[in-house]
Amino acid sequence: MPQSLYDIPLQRLNGEAATLADYAGQVLLLVNVASQCGLTPQYAGLEKLHADYAERGLRVLGFPCNDFGAQEPGSAAEIQDFCQSNYGVRFPMFSKLNINSAPRHPLYAELIAAQPKASPSGSDKLQATLAQHGLLPKHETDVMWNFEKFLVGRQGQVLARFAPDVVPDDAALLAAIQSALG
Repeated sequence: MPQSLYDIPLQRLNGEAATLADYAGQVLLLVNVASQCGLTPQYAGLEKLHADYAERGLRVLGFPCNDFGAQEPGSAAEIQDFCQSNYGVRFPMFSKLNINSAPRHPLYAELIAAQPKASPSGSDKLQATLAQHGLLPKHETDVMWNFEKFLVGRQGQVLARFAPDVVPDDAALLAAIQSALG
């Protein structure tokens, strides 16, 4: 079991080994992303967040995942090309990983254990749509869908978790980021 989030081995989208220790001392917004999702336009807002708050120490980190409706089927090169050509994504992207499917990646096991429940958006539309199609997660603590967000503080502590339909410019998300940045 890793001692902290910083110890968990990761792989960048280009195949290079990495860990969150590369971002120690910064505030991180970890987001599971997908290219073929109704929430995919959030990439634009995430890139804006990354650009607007980078100087203060925020890093948005993207983690592609195909667990949710198979909406991220592409290869690493296809994901990279899609993100850059459609949304100008410059924030760090990592290799595809399992979030709700077995075996769950250790990073998401730790994130979920630290924050078992996401702050809702205030709308039940996404949850109702997922329920209508039989796509709700099996366990209450599972990640609901693509674009769920985990906020990690400068010391590596998981501060908050936000539902997928909490958009990047949501007041509650922005307040949590600004508070973490100090």
